[in-house]
Amino acid sequence: MTEIKLYNSKTRKKEVFEPIIPDRVSIYVCGPTVYDRAHLGNARPVVVFDILNRLMSHVYGAENVTYVRNFTDVDDKINATALSRKEAGAEGTLEELIAERTEETIGWYLGDMAALGALEPDHMPRATQYIAQMIEMIEKLIADGYAYAKDSHALFRVREFENYGKLSGRSVDDMIAGARVEVAPYKEDPMDFVLWKPSSDDLPGWDSPWGRGRPGWHIECSAMSYEILGDSFDIHGGGNDLQFPHHENEVAQSCCAHPEGEFARVWMHNEMLQVEGKKMSKSLGNFFTVRDLLEQGVPGEVIRFVFLSTHYRKPMDWTAKKAEEAANTLRKWRGLTAGIEPAASPSPAVLAAVADDLNTAGALAEMHKLASAGDAAGLLASGLLLGLLGDDLGDWAQGPDVDLSAFETQLFEARTAAMESKDFSEVDRLKSAFMEAGLEVRMSKTGVKLVPGPNFDASKLEAL
Repeated sequence: MTEIKLYNSKTRKKEVFEPIIPDRVSIYVCGPTVYDRAHLGNARPVVVFDILNRLMSHVYGAENVTYVRNFTDVDDKINATALSRKEAGAEGTLEELIAERTEETIGWYLGDMAALGALEPDHMPRATQYIAQMIEMIEKLIADGYAYAKDSHALFRVREFENYGKLSGRSVDDMIAGARVEVAPYKEDPMDFVLWKPSSDDLPGWDSPWGRGRPGWHIECSAMSYEILGDSFDIHGGGNDLQFPHHENEVAQSCCAHPEGEFARVWMHNEMLQVEGKKMSKSLGNFFTVRDLLEQGVPGEVIRFVFLSTHYRKPMDWTAKKAEEAANTLRKWRGLTAGIEPAASPSPAVLAAVADDLNTAGALAEMHKLASAGDAAGLLASGLLLGLLGDDLGDWAQGPDVDLSAFETQLFEARTAAMESKDFSEVDRLKSAFMEAGLEVRMSKTGVKLVPGPNFDASKLEAL
């Protein structure tokens, strides 16, 4: 069996992966809060852990892998979005508008992630489906002295869990000194975090022993992972922005509620994403959603390829140049593998790279070697392991149904005339126009070839 090594954030080292239950793998990944479209940064963990799921399924068999990714569908941002719609005149109660918004957003999310080639997890629990389990866990924490109730709140006593801070490598006192923590009259200690909070009459809420309210964010994943995967499971994943406080708090409440288990044995965190070398921000004008890119003509497979070009534990920089290069590579690979049956298994070198802590950049480098060697069958099998080159994502590479031969002849004749007159202004004008329309211009002594890129816009050729 293929040896898999994963970097464990908890131990801060790469370890050989061995499932808790032999030959069965359990994975839990923190999913989105569903109030709006997923931006590009939200998509990175989806692709990262889709690769992990594909690797585990290849090695252990898909039937032996349980992959869980949740939806947070109770949140102040969701409430605010629904309130805005109601104030704008939308029909229905606030709860109906919230339900409508979350259903719509979940549909958007699944559609956008499918466009990136991400397989749907085996379980996609919603927080609102597990309120009773959250209340039960909170009651146990209070009964055992790890939590307390005050002023319609339930809170976790951070100092009662001696290992608090070990996942993120912080001490409680350092956290207090170096971060802003909420000082509230219902807290015994500034570091204590909310398990349950009250809801006003105009907001969604559920009855509980502490009054009508709703769960804190951190308790959701602890309750859902326990119900689906049990008190111990193999891998917990998410972005490194979740390591503290969200994952740290998950560890504390889960280990205290179920001390007989170990919660997650391996923790994996992906690094963040930048755009053109800068942090993605609306104020900088470089903030965009996955849907924005898709509608601009950037294929989902191209987005996926760019993501895979950087190791998941390194910051990733999205650039237009990378997208263009990815599109060109994928076109060549799809041309090479067209009509070819994949090999029985991926290239051993590609599989070894992916099994070495999801080294997808190394795997792509090995695929370039396969393409250079003309191993189309091996290239295709390796691509499928990475979620590339499949029929489900390939329509874009066929190119638009536009006859470009007249434009190729036009540029070739202009170039031929320029070789005589030494005046290349018309050649430069045509090349600039074609490139502006999203065409790659390839010129040789024997002719001109125009290749549509991912942003090809045929309407820009009408003036020519």
